[in-house]
Amino acid sequence: MSAAGPEFRKQFLIEARHSLEKHYLPRITRCLKLLSEEDLWWKSHSTSNSVGNLVLHLSGNVRQWIISGLGGAPDVRERDKEFRELGPIPRRVLAARLEKTVAEAGRVLGRLTARDLARERVIQGFRVTGFKAIFHVAEHFAYHAGQIIFVTKLRRGEDMGFTRLPGEKRKPTRLPPI
Repeated sequence: MSAAGPEFRKQFLIEARHSLEKHYLPRITRCLKLLSEEDLWWKSHSTSNSVGNLVLHLSGNVRQWIISGLGGAPDVRERDKEFRELGPIPRRVLAARLEKTVAEAGRVLGRLTARDLARERVIQGFRVTGFKAIFHVAEHFAYHAGQIIFVTKLRRGEDMGFTRLPGEKRKPTRLPPI
């Protein structure tokens, strides 16, 4: 591996953890706090997914790809159940499950070596390297976080205030009590 190799590996893992733990998880958690218990399980039609389904799905995906696929824990995921669930699973339970999963995944990411990132393995039937698995999870997490944010905006009828350009002043927003 070149001299830039170890630094690249380290930076890649730092960015992946930051994306999951510090960027998207807090946004999802905020959406869970803003939505009513009923809205957590609302679907626009029978083929769409509720926010509750998406949170279960993200927990399952991160667990399968990072904690099991890269970390070696047993893969006990039942993917179809994530989408069949109709709730109500309380927001605090959904939030705790996702937070615990992301924290555990962060610990796995924190101990991966260059060899772990380069090694191929089979996850969910796909032959991938550790790099590809991590990239998949970060991309997948961001995609579904966007859906959760969209549904929250749709149901609440307000801007979430998540995005601002550098130098822009943020308007204060109030969170309702849980």
